[in-house]
Formats: sequence, C-alpha cells, structure tokens
Amino acid sequence: MKAMILNAYGADASFEVTDIPVPSVKAGHVLVRVAATSVNTVDTMIRNMGSDLPLSPALPALLGMDFAGTVEAVGDGVTDFAPGDEVYGCAGGLADLPGALADYMLADAKLIAHKPKTISMREAAALPLVGITAYEGLKRAGIAPGQKVLVHGGTGGVGHVAVQLARHFGTDVYATCSGGAQTAVIESYGATAINYKTDAVADYVEQYTDGAGFDIVYDSVGGANMTNSFEAAALNGHVATTVAMVEIDLTPAHFKGLSFHVVFMLIPMLHDHKRQQHGDILKNMASIVDSGALKPLLDETNFSLEQIGDAHARLSSGNAMGKIVVVGG
Repeated sequence: MKAMILNAYGADASFEVTDIPVPSVKAGHVLVRVAATSVNTVDTMIRNMGSDLPLSPALPALLGMDFAGTVEAVGDGVTDFAPGDEVYGCAGGLADLPGALADYMLADAKLIAHKPKTISMREAAALPLVGITAYEGLKRAGIAPGQKVLVHGGTGGVGHVAVQLARHFGTDVYATCSGGAQTAVIESYGATAINYKTDAVADYVEQYTDGAGFDIVYDSVGGANMTNSFEAAALNGHVATTVAMVEIDLTPAHFKGLSFHVVFMLIPMLHDHKRQQHGDILKNMASIVDSGALKPLLDETNFSLEQIGDAHARLSSGNAMGKIVVVGG
C-alpha cells in the first residue's frame, strides 16, 4: 500500500511516498481503508522535534493520528464493527502505533466509533483529536446547564469544538478571537465573540459576568495566556487547558480557589489506559453531530495524501482557520 513516510526528523524533513505492506488484522483491532486524515499541532511537533519528544515513533515513521474511513476487516473479539462500516477515530501516529498517512490503518477498536451519518469523511476526519480534547476538558470541569463558559481560541481546532459542545450542554458561551471572520464564526455558533486584541480581561469580565467571572474557562491557547484565564475565572471556578508546559505563578489561582485541569488526550494511546473512554466519547459526539449541534470547521485549503508536507506548512504558518484535512488516495 502507499504510505507517506518520514525517514528523518527535523523542520526540513520531507515525507516520502513509500510502498509498505498492508497491516494484518489482529485481535481487538480493525483494518480501516483511510478516506481522510487531518493535521494536528502534535503531528508537526513530532516531525520537527523527533526523539526530543517522548511520544515520537521510531524512524521510519508513519504519522497521522486522526482518520475517517471504511472497515475492511475485523479481528477476533471485535463485535461492534463489521466490514463496510464507516468509522472515525484517533488511533495511531505516535509511539509504537502506526498512523493514518497510508491507504490502510490498523486501529484498536476501543479507540474508534461509527462515523456521524450527516457529515462527510473529510469532515469526520477533522474531529477525533480536537473533539475528544474539548469534550474531556469540559466534562472534567463539571460543565452544567446555566453556567457561563469562556473559551480562549474560539475558532481553533479544539476551541471551535469546545464552543459548540458548551452550547450543546446548555451553557452561556463566550469565546476570544482576533476579530474579523473569526467573530462571525463564533457568533454563528450562538456564542459571544470577544476580541482579545482590543478588550481587556477585566473589562469583559465586568461586561459579561458583572465582575463575578466565568464558571469555566477552557484555555486552548495556554502557556502565558493562563494568567488571563485565572483572571477571568470566578471564585471556585474551573480552568481547563491543553497547553500547560510553562512555568507560571499559581498565586492568583490559589486565592480564587480555582480547580485546574490539564487535558492530554494522548494518554490512552500512549499507555493503553482506559481506551474505551475515547470510543465512548466519539460515539457521543457522533450523536451530537447528527443532532445538528456540532459541525467541524475546515480550513479553506484542500490537500491530497502526497501533499502532506504542504498541509503541515499550512498549519505551521498560522494562517489556517479550522482543521486542515488531507484526503487519501
């Protein structure tokens, strides 16, 4: 089968078209013909950092975490899927799990679910990693109807899903962005857009919460921005983030009694830990998508499997809005 392989790591490393064997199906797994995959920041980190990142696979490396496709074969013990089923998931592309940048992918059946019926393969491939991340963060923060939720980075990969899920869970949602087209996207989700370039945290906390702060702050920007999240959170509020690799003063969080949640959704894949939770989340998300409450935001670009290097460059440029999808061949 055709695969896009990395034979070296580094910012200038190129993907090479390579013919490799089709994986053999094994117990507890399914063999999927890949229709589409999407690019995530962690994919570019693996490519650029290589062995400096503990989750990078050994070379030659087959990357690509997200996928949507059709089941070709099922292994012993698999009862929820059958050949011909359309599925989606995040099941490889790191450590010892080969990825989706190929015609076929072997996936642990616990890590996948039936694809939402109302969206395309291309759209479904954009959802798994960011969707699971958004869902997990909101649930760990104890989301409940009637709360006020702030999402930092409301049109990013994780952020645009978090905004829609928070709305679905019955909360009053606000999201930061840089204005322009991003404002329109956030408002189309039924949320209130906040321009972080022009609006100070104290000002929008006063305007939208009467100074009390937000019950949940989902920070998909993270890093130094977490100081803004601590400032925006209510007393005894919750802050969830996907980017916590930073040294930061927790004093403001201490005096507000905040609960802090770090979301690292790759744990089940890396450590074979509670993998079925990912399958369950994907199943729930498919229902939410098919109810009309969640739609993936795709970047305007189109890439084929052979153009995966260009897709990585697009993500790294910072010019993309929504997920970058690569269609299989």
